[in-house]
Amino acid sequence: MPSLHDRVLAVRTRLDDAATAAGRDPRDVRLLLATKTQDATTVLDAVLAATEVAADRGDDGPVLVGENRVQELVAKAPALTDLVTAGRVEVHMIGALQRNKINQMLPTVTGLATVDRWSLAEAVAQRCVRDGRVLDVMVQVNVSGEPSKGGADPSGAAELATRVAALDGLRLVGFMTIGANTPDEAEVRSGFARLREIRDEVVASGAPGTGDARELSMGMSTDLELAVAEGATIVRVGTAIFGQRPPV
Repeated sequence: MPSLHDRVLAVRTRLDDAATAAGRDPRDVRLLLATKTQDATTVLDAVLAATEVAADRGDDGPVLVGENRVQELVAKAPALTDLVTAGRVEVHMIGALQRNKINQMLPTVTGLATVDRWSLAEAVAQRCVRDGRVLDVMVQVNVSGEPSKGGADPSGAAELATRVAALDGLRLVGFMTIGANTPDEAEVRSGFARLREIRDEVVASGAPGTGDARELSMGMSTDLELAVAEGATIVRVGTAIFGQRPPV
């Protein structure tokens, strides 16, 4: 099996090629390591590999790491804390978040990508204000309409985002989605395009706090080229780097 470095490089090359094919600057597309089920040692090895690949491209920005579960986030936090403090790693929560896990999540994360309802946004904002911090957040949108996927309904996503953007303690930085689970590339791409349209609507509204909401976190190992073609700025990749996850 190729080394972690070679797998990260292969994914980065796919992203660069997809961006170039779409007439975009590859530097505008960031890779996020989706580290679900990976132990801390493997995560650190992947961060090192991603750092090396980025350095070869002249990119000195932080490596993005995404966790799906708060319990895993907490378990890996000690291994990542120094890197986060030094600005070499950003840790994003990319899985569903329950309100009773907010306090456990906050000390470790630099971003929350799965705000899908007003009650969650309010609760996170209150705790951030209490702690004297501002947290970067994204509104998650279920563009496919699949019941198995989280996210706000597209019809109400712009309104939710506008309300979230006005909350003290939060900074709305963009939107996140999971592509449709179908071999129909046109359907997958249509969902990604819908998220971009929602983003553009919110930014163009000029509503307070929406000016920074430009990120589009979309695309994974199997559909990243389609996501980049539709404007993804962050692509979350797990399987193509770490291999198939064991059954849970």
